[in-house]
Amino acid sequence: MLTRRLIVCLDVKGGRVVKGVRFEGLRDVGDPVELALRYEQEGADEVTFLDISASNEERDTLLDLVRRTAERLFIPLTVGGGVRTADDVGRALRAGADKVSINSAAVARPEVLTECAERFGAQCVVASIDARKDGSGWRVHTHGGRKPTELEAVAWARECVARGAGEVLLTSIDQDGARSGYDLELTRAVADAVDVPVIASGGAGNAEHVREGLTRGGADAALVAGILHDGLTTVGAIKSLLRESGLPIRSTT
Repeated sequence: MLTRRLIVCLDVKGGRVVKGVRFEGLRDVGDPVELALRYEQEGADEVTFLDISASNEERDTLLDLVRRTAERLFIPLTVGGGVRTADDVGRALRAGADKVSINSAAVARPEVLTECAERFGAQCVVASIDARKDGSGWRVHTHGGRKPTELEAVAWARECVARGAGEVLLTSIDQDGARSGYDLELTRAVADAVDVPVIASGGAGNAEHVREGLTRGGADAALVAGILHDGLTTVGAIKSLLRESGLPIRSTT
């Protein structure tokens, strides 16, 4: 059985880590470099760095911040936001990212996933999908959750993988920041539909929610943010619960 991963997400706007509810009401929670290092020391398996306003503002990812974070971090770093082309992915990887998350650009031109996978390998390409419940399915949104599309999330996840994505970062907009748990139905539907790792994102309020995302939701990894930023729990406490539940998880030491 594959080792499950606990990934800490740093949403960045204006060079600072921010956190909101359902992608709105953002508040400042700290310096991204300092937080990345702190969570690495606590035992996080990976850090995901999302420049959440880059696509909406039509600008590039803050590569200097990526570089300053990556040069001091020893665990894998995923970078997203404002990534539109394979050249953008190349710049992010050269700045020190291990993987690059693509969302709005893939919806606008799905071929970019294939181009990136062919140039850099599927293991570097993360398809980021932000979805909101819509009838019996989930509608994909872009530009930080601001723009609804005509895409259904499960079908879109399948297409992203077919086009070369090596991982799916799946965020429930409905649950984001609500701390009532991941959207387990959405997570399970996508996990069952694709043959690459799925990262559950949006809604973790405690360690038990993380466990449910990895078990009932079928995710390979869980993304957490606000509950750590606000000191409601720790990486170590979450991992202890997962280990007690029999899930294969990396040590925090």
